[in-house]
Amino acid sequence: MRYNKTIVLSNGMECCLRNGTESDGQLVLDHFNLTHSETDYLLTYPDENSFNAAQESRYLKEKAESEREIELLAIADGVIVGTAGIEAVGTKYKVRHRAEFGISVVKKYWGLGIGRVLLTSCIECAKTAGYSQLELEVAAENERAVSMYERAGFVECGRNPKGFCSRIAGFQEIISMRLEL
Repeated sequence: MRYNKTIVLSNGMECCLRNGTESDGQLVLDHFNLTHSETDYLLTYPDENSFNAAQESRYLKEKAESEREIELLAIADGVIVGTAGIEAVGTKYKVRHRAEFGISVVKKYWGLGIGRVLLTSCIECAKTAGYSQLELEVAAENERAVSMYERAGFVECGRNPKGFCSRIAGFQEIISMRLEL
C-alpha cells in the first residue's frame, strides 16, 4: 500500500507522511529506540528491541509492498518525528476483517497534531485495505492518547488491570479499543 501526503502542523511546520522504505531502516530503528526511551506507555523498552537495521529495512520493504498493511513515517525538520502502522490481526477468515494500529511520536514534537494525522491516515489506509475494524491497546493513564482515540471514534471494549508491568510504575491498566470502519 502506498501513501504520500504533506500536511501543515499546528505550529506551521510542514510534515510529510509517507511509507517507510527499505532505505529508512536505520533511521526508523533510531526513532524506535528514542521514542521507546521517552515514555513508559509503549509496549517495549529500547533494550528489548530484537531488530537490527537490516531487519528493520526488510520489515519496511514488506509493508511498502503489502496491499493490506502499512508503516507510515512522519517527517518534519528533516527527521522522522513519528511512525504509525496497521497490521492484520490474521489471515484466517474469522479475523481477516481486523487490523491493529500502533503509533509513536518523538516527545519533542508532542502536541503539534502529528499523532492525530498519523491516526487519521492509518484509518484511511485501513478502509482502503478493506478492513472493517481497527483495534489498539493503550495505557489507561495515557489520557491524551485515550482522548485522541475517542475523538476519532474508537470505543472501549475491555480493560486489563495488569496489562503492562512497567519497570518504572509497576502494573499499568491497558484499555482495548476498537473502531468500526
